[in-house]
Amino acid sequence: MTSQPHRAQLQRLEEGMWCSETRGDRAWMEAQLGPDFFEFGQSGRRYDRSEVLDVEVGDIDAVLPLNDFRCTSLGDSHVLVTYQIECYGARSNRSSIWRRTDTGWTMEFHQGTPTQRC
Repeated sequence: MTSQPHRAQLQRLEEGMWCSETRGDRAWMEAQLGPDFFEFGQSGRRYDRSEVLDVEVGDIDAVLPLNDFRCTSLGDSHVLVTYQIECYGARSNRSSIWRRTDTGWTMEFHQGTPTQRC
């Protein structure tokens, strides 16, 4: 697991992705997404960095704080973050890979997977 200070920082960064104010701030997003960032959306579609940065952001109906937030070290510079979120009335499992750089953390990868309904 990742140390508590990193966990808190990574949770703040992940939650920033679910807040209209920060998600809609292009400069903030550019600082968070690594140069080779890509994402697999809930639909299975692959999005690259420029596609994510170009999305128009409206109101985001996410329930915060993130549920079941966990960090797992993947070595000296990378951390796997997993959590569950409720947004627009649906739940999904999320995972991100963050890389520690000299200037902070950058997200390298993100994936959203709908949870199964019982």
